[in-house]
Amino acid sequence: MKLLDVTLREGEQRAGTTYTVEQKVEAAELLSLLGVEYVQIGFPVADDRTHRVCETLDIEAKTTGIARVIDADIDAAVDAGVDVIDCFAPTSDRQRTQLLDVERDELQRRIDGAIDRAHETGHEVHFTAMDGFRTSPDVLAALAKNVGAEYVTVADTVGGTTPGGVRETLNALDSLGVDFSTLGVHFHDDLGVATANALVAAEFGVGKVDVSVAGVGERAGNTALEEFVVSGAVGPEPVEVSVERERLLSLSRSILDTLGEKVPPGKSLLGRTAFQHESGLHTAAMLDDPATFEPFDPATFGGERTLLFGAATGRGGARRLLERADREPTAERIDRLLDALRTEGGDLELVDAVALAKEVE
Repeated sequence: MKLLDVTLREGEQRAGTTYTVEQKVEAAELLSLLGVEYVQIGFPVADDRTHRVCETLDIEAKTTGIARVIDADIDAAVDAGVDVIDCFAPTSDRQRTQLLDVERDELQRRIDGAIDRAHETGHEVHFTAMDGFRTSPDVLAALAKNVGAEYVTVADTVGGTTPGGVRETLNALDSLGVDFSTLGVHFHDDLGVATANALVAAEFGVGKVDVSVAGVGERAGNTALEEFVVSGAVGPEPVEVSVERERLLSLSRSILDTLGEKVPPGKSLLGRTAFQHESGLHTAAMLDDPATFEPFDPATFGGERTLLFGAATGRGGARRLLERADREPTAERIDRLLDALRTEGGDLELVDAVALAKEVE
């Protein structure tokens, strides 16, 4: 399965957010180092920065730019120097009529003409069906089979699809004979299930998933790259992607730093507290067996667990600290260590907590 990262485009579709050329270049380089196959730089006809980014970049990942099914958009993408032209058009009846006010046959002619024109330039060409999950499966199947793009991406443009809805749509496409290896999916997180949706699509064997670092994107964001990779790796049916697991979290944080994006402390996988444990019951058990309260070893993906000891530490945790400090864990010594932990004025990490245990008489 291939990953197309949309951080640089979707991130700028939020109100008040703009990245400099330098930020985009550095972030794209880091994304390529991470191992994603495609990096979406922007919307060339609307922003000349795409050209300035592409003329600077020398990366293994392929750069992509989006284009409406309009000649000027395709020409702009070519001039910008992207490797892949990703054409898009609204395919649901509601969006087609409200946004374009054209009949379906006319829209199909526009799509076919745009894909042909893009291919004539020698570029790799993708097509994204806007509002695809509210589009008739018959229409989607016809596009997937006949449009002639390397990938046809079904987009949940309004973020209203659930895992059950994804399964229903893909089951319908399967019954219509769609080749999932050339199918892509694009989800928004308005309902908080973008990663879950992408994992369902992965079960069907789709060939491409659109992701963004930390889910950065329009409105509530998109499928989070790191969530999708980790969930796919630890799930019962592993999802094979080319991302370097041991650098996943560190490079993701570097990308966010480069773009000036802030990460909430409790953000899954990337937040400061994501791998912190303080509860007395948790830390006591994890000193013996970290898997007791962890679904995976954070180090597998470049993360690091932190065990904290303080007022919340219980007798079991104190006992294990004393054992690590080579001190006999007598009842009196456990009491004194607990008193010391409560009066330290803050939570101690494991090394400091063991050092404190060594000092307890």
